[in-house]
Amino acid sequence: MFDIGFLELLILGVVGLLVLGPERLPKAARTVGLWVGKIKRSVSSMQREISSQLEAEELRQKLKEQQSKLDESLDRAKRDVESIAKPDSTSTPSRHVDKKAEPDKVTDESTAVEPPPRQAAARLDDALASARQPDEPLSDERPTPPDDDKKDAASR
Repeated sequence: MFDIGFLELLILGVVGLLVLGPERLPKAARTVGLWVGKIKRSVSSMQREISSQLEAEELRQKLKEQQSKLDESLDRAKRDVESIAKPDSTSTPSRHVDKKAEPDKVTDESTAVEPPPRQAAARLDDALASARQPDEPLSDERPTPPDDDKKDAASR
């Protein structure tokens, strides 16, 4: 902060001794030392607070980047699953909402009826099952025991 050497401190002490006298100089030195300590502590606390705020801002930016990457990959995966679920239909007919009918129903201009949710879910499950690797067992399958175990169980 300040470039104060030993000579400057000695001159400051002599001037303080002459101005304040030997009785009040120790009290004044103690008071000045306390003030300097308070100033140093407040400066260091401000530096810590500023660095923690900068660190928090960096973490927020990294979190936003990771969230956007995650959203992008989720959208990509959703599109991939939807494209696997609908391999035959490359173009979909335009649909519009019939405002006079129930608001939840979507009607097709070609008067085709949308499949019920169960059929759509079944198609999605079939598409996911066909996309799996043949080496990967399905979660519902259990390994069949060998024939030797069946013979041992029957002999018991």
